[in-house]
Amino acid sequence: MRRRVCRGRALSLVAVLGLAALGCGPVRYVRDVGRAAAAVEDARAAQAEKYAPYWWTRATAYLHKAREVAAYADYQGASRFGQIAASAASRAAADARIAAHDPSKRPPDLPPDVAPARPTEAPVAPTRDLPAPAKGGIAPAKDHP
Repeated sequence: MRRRVCRGRALSLVAVLGLAALGCGPVRYVRDVGRAAAAVEDARAAQAEKYAPYWWTRATAYLHKAREVAAYADYQGASRFGQIAASAASRAAADARIAAHDPSKRPPDLPPDVAPARPTEAPVAPTRDLPAPAKGGIAPAKDHP
């Protein structure tokens, strides 16, 4: 009796390659998003939200989007968003470190929670197109046929 060892090995090799192909997306996603999360934490330690707000916001938004896309099992897209987030986070950390040492590189400082003043006397809309108000301050209603 002759055994067919070759056929069994070929089948198991195909099964292993198939399982490896299914695992590549999630594995790459985990690697890229893990790097991005570490880069965002590094940027947070460098106070990037204060000194590099554009790159900080970009990094955190893309990291959030990577996790959201991965929830729909689009691991290729999630991996790409993770790469963009890692790149932005490393740029944010670098810019924040530079700005921390050089005040001329910092974003313009605005007082927190203060909106610019608005003139209160200025009309909200131009009044030249409106009919003149009546004596009581209310314009008369127009009669339409």
